[in-house]
Amino acid sequence: MPRRHDFAAWLRIPTYMRREGRITPAQRRALETLLPRYGLDPKTPLDPEAVFGRRAPLVMEIGFGDGENLVAQAQAHPEKDFLGVEVYRPGIGRCLRALDQAGLTNVRIYPADARTVLLHAIPDAALSEVWIFFPDPWPKKRHHKRRLLAPPFLELLARKMVPGGLLHISTDWPDYAQATLEMLNASPAFANLAPDGGFHPTAHTRRVQTKYERRARAEGRQIFDLLFRRTQGEAGEAAGR
Repeated sequence: MPRRHDFAAWLRIPTYMRREGRITPAQRRALETLLPRYGLDPKTPLDPEAVFGRRAPLVMEIGFGDGENLVAQAQAHPEKDFLGVEVYRPGIGRCLRALDQAGLTNVRIYPADARTVLLHAIPDAALSEVWIFFPDPWPKKRHHKRRLLAPPFLELLARKMVPGGLLHISTDWPDYAQATLEMLNASPAFANLAPDGGFHPTAHTRRVQTKYERRARAEGRQIFDLLFRRTQGEAGEAAGR
């Protein structure tokens, strides 16, 4: 893992692989016709009030997959505005179709790397909640450096969150869960909301159970949830300052 001051080196490490799969004609049409409506430029500074036409709590889901949770939460919470970040084009297409069918106006999509979005588009202290559910685990030890949830990323994320904002992470990989728990517990920018300082026992009720999670549970894999609150502590110096 690059040291904290080597943020530029960390940015050059890929944290995901493009698994395009098969894009159906309907998904391709959605990308062509709906992304101009719902999509945002990841390198253009975001003005949430201009985009959504109001001031409201701003929630970001990083790696929304097919958009199951994102769409359901946007429907259930019309008082909030949502940003979805994803690189998987078939999933983006499915999500766009669901947004259009539901007639939702409180969601926008970034089809880009989350690091690019956070660095270039999101103002400091803008996000009231951030969700990262089942990120790529990069299970081989030699690939652990590619994991998104690393100290430089957490420092960058802290800069973009409002004090008191919530960070919710879920994974079904025990070593990834433990490493992330230790990083967050060591950060002055985040406070663990679990009663025992470990994994949160009821945080899973705050999200929608997706197809991936249903399969993981059916296969007997344990799900680990981390729920942290952004404190008044320093975010660190690695985040591109």
